[in-house]
Amino acid sequence: METWSVEQVCSWLVEKNLGELVHRFQEEEVSGAALLALNDRMVQQLVKKIGHQAVLMDLIKKYKQNTQGLKSPENPKKAALVMQTEAARDYRDEESSSPARHGEQMPSFYPAENLDNGLIDQRVLKQRRNVKQILARSKALQWTKSYVLPEFPYDVKCMLAEQKCPDHSMRIRIIEFLQADMTKYLEGSLYPSTQQYNDVVNALLQAHPFLDEDGCGFFLWKRALKDRFKYVRRPIEDDEQVIRNKCKFGHRRGQTRKSLADIRFDEIKLVQIKEEAVCFDSELDEHIKWFQQEYVKTEKDWREIDKRMSQTLEIRRKMIGSRTPLKDILKLFPFLKCPYQMFREFQLLTRTDIYKKTRHILESYSENILTSFSVVDNPINIVLQEKMKHYTDEDMLKYMKMTATCLLLPDVFGDDPSLFVIMNEQVQVSTPVLEVKNPFNMEVCEFSLYLERERLTKVDDCVTALAALVAAFHVFRIECPRRLSQTFNFLETLIFDMHSPYFPSLKEKENEVGFQHPLT
Repeated sequence: METWSVEQVCSWLVEKNLGELVHRFQEEEVSGAALLALNDRMVQQLVKKIGHQAVLMDLIKKYKQNTQGLKSPENPKKAALVMQTEAARDYRDEESSSPARHGEQMPSFYPAENLDNGLIDQRVLKQRRNVKQILARSKALQWTKSYVLPEFPYDVKCMLAEQKCPDHSMRIRIIEFLQADMTKYLEGSLYPSTQQYNDVVNALLQAHPFLDEDGCGFFLWKRALKDRFKYVRRPIEDDEQVIRNKCKFGHRRGQTRKSLADIRFDEIKLVQIKEEAVCFDSELDEHIKWFQQEYVKTEKDWREIDKRMSQTLEIRRKMIGSRTPLKDILKLFPFLKCPYQMFREFQLLTRTDIYKKTRHILESYSENILTSFSVVDNPINIVLQEKMKHYTDEDMLKYMKMTATCLLLPDVFGDDPSLFVIMNEQVQVSTPVLEVKNPFNMEVCEFSLYLERERLTKVDDCVTALAALVAAFHVFRIECPRRLSQTFNFLETLIFDMHSPYFPSLKEKENEVGFQHPLT
């Protein structure tokens, strides 16, 4: 490297994934000899990014170590310990290789590393661990005692001298300089220990106590410093220590590097899933095309419709559960607009015949609701009483009472009627709501169910309309408005035969005589 030209140095930078530095090195005419002569201050002036500084310094140091050999440790205790260990190993090798003692089994103070079964003696492992612990403790102690804060740039010094709380950009600059300085002390390593993080942050807060904001500054600065080291390590791909830790722990917390067998298994499984999805999509497309063609026909094959709707129930529920727009769902499955199919879907989901339950509710509770105090003076009730004077047919009177009961349910429970039924007004809510025209005239009466301000279906009687309204909330998984909670609580309690102290079940209602609703 000492004889390299500027072009060779630039090629070397490209090989080491430092191509961004080529232009700067060409401007400064950094040859191989100049590269080896760079010190920390020169590298900081030459390279702007802290991560590139750390990588470049580490590469230069490794090259010097490979060419000049490992330097003797500065700590005399460490040197003596290493020399003692090497001397003991040499003595053991001489004893084992001596021809005079060949074939003899002499007891030795040092246990044999390779036993007959090929395993390493546990005493050898213990000795090695003890040596490593002593060296690591000595190195950490030396690092702590010798560490001093770096010399920050002029603007950072001014901010620290004025004891101003640093903003976000200033915090980043401080962290960058601390990270670069720690990398220098760690001899190029990008994995400081917890104690070393603590020492650096403590040194920073002791020198500048105002940075310890509300007593939480230590943890904030330590977390920021750790994140900075992670950011520097992330793009590195040619450092042995970084690669080893990535393979061991993964690039993110919780990730592990999979074996080739696991990767192959995942690939096979992915292919199978794709093949199943293709088959499923083709089958679904065939059903959707059939639905759209059948929907426009005058005479429909309802038996085949029921069969295909049952076959596509699972995918339809997944689409509704994943919040697919209702317009798209109704476009793919147009028969959901039909009250019969909506009731059938409700029955598949809840095992309940909602039409039968709704009719029973209106028949059983109409008298109690119409005579309750809260609706006696209601305009709908007044119109009902006037209309009933012109009819004597029992079926007609029963139908009119059931219709009025359906319209007055929100008023009985103190809910908002505009979220339940609309008469002679424009629909302005997106949740399911009923529109009613001529409610007390059986010949021209019309109920329409609106969903997202568009007409979903049109029916001729109040029972089908109320059942369709309740079913729409369940089938399309629409949350009931809070201002209708009491009304729907009443309906769902009776539809699903749930016990309630306020609303007796339909069976209990049939068995009771003279039952009075608690709201009357």
